[in-house]
Amino acid sequence: MIKRIRLLTVTFDSQIKPYEVPAFRGAIIDKVGQRHVLFHHHMGDGYLYKYPSIQYKAINHKPAIVCIDQGVDEIHHYFEKPDWSLWLGDRKLEMKVDKLHLNQFILQVWNCMFEYKIHNWIALSQENYARYKNLEAETERIEMLERILKGNILAFAKGVEWMVEKPIELKITSSPVSHPVSLKGQKVLGFNLTFKTNVFLPNYIGLGKSVSIGYGMVKQLHKKEKENN
Repeated sequence: MIKRIRLLTVTFDSQIKPYEVPAFRGAIIDKVGQRHVLFHHHMGDGYLYKYPSIQYKAINHKPAIVCIDQGVDEIHHYFEKPDWSLWLGDRKLEMKVDKLHLNQFILQVWNCMFEYKIHNWIALSQENYARYKNLEAETERIEMLERILKGNILAFAKGVEWMVEKPIELKITSSPVSHPVSLKGQKVLGFNLTFKTNVFLPNYIGLGKSVSIGYGMVKQLHKKEKENN
């Protein structure tokens, strides 16, 4: 089964640090108002447990918003404002659009492999972290990460209502580089790595935990990038 999704990527002509993405998200939510749920995924006292259709990123050090399907329809609540500027602490961002790309993608399991890099991928829960650290062989750790990453792709598929009917193949193609990242005031383990899979993934979507604030951002590797990695 194939699935068509719309994806809008808007990059703004300002500078932002990766750690400022949560503040950027908060500033957008303040601008549009809490009643527009897809911007923040909170409902009353609860949380909307669904793959985020509006995601906030730092792309090449610039603030960006990635909108998927319903998110494409909702983003007008921000752009219809007479003033797009945002405050991050005591710093004002004018938020002029640098690039805007609206595309339609076909999601399906292919007979070929695509190669990607994933940045600041939060793969491990507390329970999985303990299991991961107890594995002595690097091959076992990579196999565990491959299973988790495949599961993240399936979670993305479910979130965009794509029924995957063929087996997903996935292979990590670089030694995972792990480093501590800050999430809600706590340090967790983030991974940078490259992988191949027979699923086509649109650039800049997120996989894993906290994708709404830029973690687990995916980008397809092309020939020159592969040579430099």
